[in-house]
Amino acid sequence: MKPWLLSLIVFGAGIGIPTMAAINANLGARLASPVFATVVLMFFGFALSATYLVFAQGMPRLPSQFPPLWTLTGGFFVVFYVLSVTAIAPIIGLGNAIFLVLLGQIVATTAIDHFGLFGAIKTEVSLRKVAGIAFMIVGIVLARKAT
Repeated sequence: MKPWLLSLIVFGAGIGIPTMAAINANLGARLASPVFATVVLMFFGFALSATYLVFAQGMPRLPSQFPPLWTLTGGFFVVFYVLSVTAIAPIIGLGNAIFLVLLGQIVATTAIDHFGLFGAIKTEVSLRKVAGIAFMIVGIVLARKAT
């Protein structure tokens, strides 16, 4: 795939994060339980993923050696994100919740890239990158600051 198309897809995923948070918070309120809403969302996501897997790729062969258990912790982070935003966004506001998610993403990606954690491509933190990150954080704060 072309890099511009990959970039567009990931940009769309970025649009999906606050959209998903707003929809999930609404579902949690309608079901009167953020935890039940998370279960429903995870089940629906599983069904969609499994359907796509079967029809787009077919059932894959299981590897001869199962991946390390730590590689499954991504599932924890998916549930943690969905549950926390579903429960907290209605209380502190969607913008504030996503603001904090963005700050967490900036801090985590900087550390993950710098140290090459979890098999990520190692990209050392430079002064220029720190300045860019600082500008991003300032921009997010200014965008969220009440006028």
